[in-house]
Amino acid sequence: MHEHHHEHGEEGLSKTNKILMVIGITITILAFFLSSKFEMAKYLFILAYILIGYDIILKAVKHLFGKDMFDENLIMTIATIGAIIIGEYTEGIAVLVLYKIGELLQDKAVDSSKDKIKKVLDLKINETTLKDGKKVHTEDVKVGDIILVKTGDRVPLDCILQDKVAQLDMSALNGESMYVDINKGQEILAGSINVGSAIYLEVIREEKDSAVSKIIELVNNASKNKSKTEKYISKFCKIYTPVVILIAILLPVILNVELKEAVYRALNFLVISCPCALVISIPLGFFVGMGAASKRGILAKGTVYLDKLANIDSIYLDKTGTLTDGKFKVDNIKSVSDYTMTQILEYVAVAESKSNHVIATSILEKYGAKIDEKRITSHEEVSGYGIKATIDGKEVICGNYKLLNNNNIVLEKEETRGASVYLAIDGEYKGYITLADTTKEGAKNLVKNLHKRGVKEVVILTGDRRIAAQKVANEIGVDNMYYELLPQDKVRIIEDAKNIGNNVSFVGDGINDGPVIAMADVGIAMGKGSDIAVETADIILMTDEPEKIIEAIDISKRTKRIVNQNIVIILLTKIAFLVCSVLGITSMWLAVFADVGITILAIFNALRIFRIKK
Repeated sequence: MHEHHHEHGEEGLSKTNKILMVIGITITILAFFLSSKFEMAKYLFILAYILIGYDIILKAVKHLFGKDMFDENLIMTIATIGAIIIGEYTEGIAVLVLYKIGELLQDKAVDSSKDKIKKVLDLKINETTLKDGKKVHTEDVKVGDIILVKTGDRVPLDCILQDKVAQLDMSALNGESMYVDINKGQEILAGSINVGSAIYLEVIREEKDSAVSKIIELVNNASKNKSKTEKYISKFCKIYTPVVILIAILLPVILNVELKEAVYRALNFLVISCPCALVISIPLGFFVGMGAASKRGILAKGTVYLDKLANIDSIYLDKTGTLTDGKFKVDNIKSVSDYTMTQILEYVAVAESKSNHVIATSILEKYGAKIDEKRITSHEEVSGYGIKATIDGKEVICGNYKLLNNNNIVLEKEETRGASVYLAIDGEYKGYITLADTTKEGAKNLVKNLHKRGVKEVVILTGDRRIAAQKVANEIGVDNMYYELLPQDKVRIIEDAKNIGNNVSFVGDGINDGPVIAMADVGIAMGKGSDIAVETADIILMTDEPEKIIEAIDISKRTKRIVNQNIVIILLTKIAFLVCSVLGITSMWLAVFADVGITILAIFNALRIFRIKK
């Protein structure tokens, strides 16, 4: 029963159809004025009918013995041919004309929705400029290549910035109009527009693995995953349509009126009963919802997930990369000796200056001064543990607790809320630096806003230590938290929640989040997350902003509410007019307006989804 929506949603009325409809309407007007004087005018009506309705009749015949036999094309064909047979030429043709006007409006509505989604599809760039100025096909660019993106150009691939700073327009990815400042070493997703000076970027993913390629694939496949509401309407129409056709056939036998009047009422009944308002407005409503979401950088892999998200009552959140930036910042410096905090930071910074580790980068950022490498006479990085070096002639060991303990340094292990770097000089423990992952700004009011939207429980699931998990949990005010979890532990917790009847969503970004994202009723991934998380997720947040979860829920709830409004309005109107047609208190003109009018009303109601506020 989605045939109508599919055909016209993608192709619309052809130019030929529109021309023939105009010619048919002109002939109908001419025939109407001639009908009172010439008997032959009826042939003009028949010609006009064929010009306007030939495509509908052809579809009805084509589907006659297929699974879509009982569709609106069959109902329209039976009703209008019946009207022509009993001499109601003008009304029969009017049914077709107004029906096609409804189709045209539907096409406009679908095109409007598609325009919102096309902004995502337009992100793909076919040609890329390499560092030496040579232009190549984007698909031929390899990981590690350095590319040039000039002012006003779109970034073609996922990259890391090589220059000190860049300014980007990311509105196509996240719907935000404000420009974003990016610093050296930060990741830039394909599809961003360079609004600053020309920049050099190092490619980190080939085109086939880029975020844009995955998103285009998701958008192209999204229509395959239908919502429950769409499936119910499809099943309903498969039963409803043959039933109303049967009732229409029986009406002339049942009604105690003359045959022509009984047939006229039966034809009215058929026109009013046409399910096109349901068949059009329900898929259209969800399609508009997907368009509104994609405009804001939220991509659903199908309407089914928008439908499900509206009913979520428990949301489980990964911590690192989802609620936090995944970047360490110096949180605390502690001295347990005669060394000042400044001296401890200085010695650790000099020792870490040759390391590329994320912790080393954060410590050097905090130190801020230029490192005099002449101070370092020997340097050894102990993988997974820390650094051993000779600085200013002193033996320096800095790293985790195990490194110092293995080197017979006497110290107590500190219970901190982040990673700790301990410092020993000439065999004596001097102090430590604590680095903590910073909570994203958008996570601060997340729980409060989720509760306002009917989410009963918000829970953190993390593999991190208790004290680090507790810090974030306290900052954002979650209902519960689980820490030091393995991937299988997360899956078990989600499974248990589903077993007691909760509708569960999980939001994550890491490789180890893949299984738990798949287990949730609605799996949500951060767009900059791992390939596995993005591929497994049902909904993708193009940016790493936790508040996008709120926007996604708002859009899903508004979509569901408007779709349900359309179902109720359409069914109540249909029932009222069907009763009127049986009682003979409605004309075919009114029947046409009842059917086409309610379809147009449903279409405009569906388009209100776009007007959602942030």
